[in-house]
Amino acid sequence: MFATHVAAALLSHVSVAATWIVQEGGGAIATDPLGLWKAMGWVARTVVIILFIMSGWSIGVMIDRWMAYSAARKQSRAFAPAVAGALRDGRIDEAIKVAERNKKSHLAKVVTAGLMEFKAHQDSPGAIPGETIEASKRALERTEAIVHAELKRGLGGLATIGSTAPFVGLFGTVMGILNAFIGINNSKATGLAAVAGGIAEALVTTAIGLLVAIPAVMMFNYLTGRVEAFDVEMDNSSSELIDYFLKKRGDIRR
Repeated sequence: MFATHVAAALLSHVSVAATWIVQEGGGAIATDPLGLWKAMGWVARTVVIILFIMSGWSIGVMIDRWMAYSAARKQSRAFAPAVAGALRDGRIDEAIKVAERNKKSHLAKVVTAGLMEFKAHQDSPGAIPGETIEASKRALERTEAIVHAELKRGLGGLATIGSTAPFVGLFGTVMGILNAFIGINNSKATGLAAVAGGIAEALVTTAIGLLVAIPAVMMFNYLTGRVEAFDVEMDNSSSELIDYFLKKRGDIRR
């Protein structure tokens, strides 16, 4: 009950304040997007345009990474049991073909590099078994680094947008407040009528900056978590493949 009374009191005060502002401003303050756009100065409009470009860029990165990660996850789930069955039977060529059919899978890219390097050294005459394992390990590490960079493509820009959009909006806020003071100076009047337009302009740019930044930061953290999960999967697959190579070398020695 107490919370209900407090909320009702706050709403009544906000309503009174809003009515006072409209009365003081003569009802000239636009509340629709088009009216606010027309009321803005060229600096505020430039800030809004920049923020919309940043928003479009971040949305594009989100969609691109979402599709890439979903495809990688889907193909990896189909790839893992198929390649495990092929390697269990000692069919390395078949395992390579399975990997090549799942080119969007992060696991397939790593496993393909290790298998091809192992096969190339195994088929070469006079190859030393120890060097074959080390060469395969280096190939796996190189491919992991490349795939990691591919998975993180665009996330740096997303982080930049998430961290800078509020400050871009803050710049619009500063300019709006400056316009409000200029309005006071030009009109030689004080009160809300003289500053209402500049304050509204400032609040709009601030709100847009936050609307751009918050989704960007949230998606950056989420996508970064998915990349870290992919890294763990690639590390595990590389370790299992090296164990397979060591076991196969032991079988050959027998």
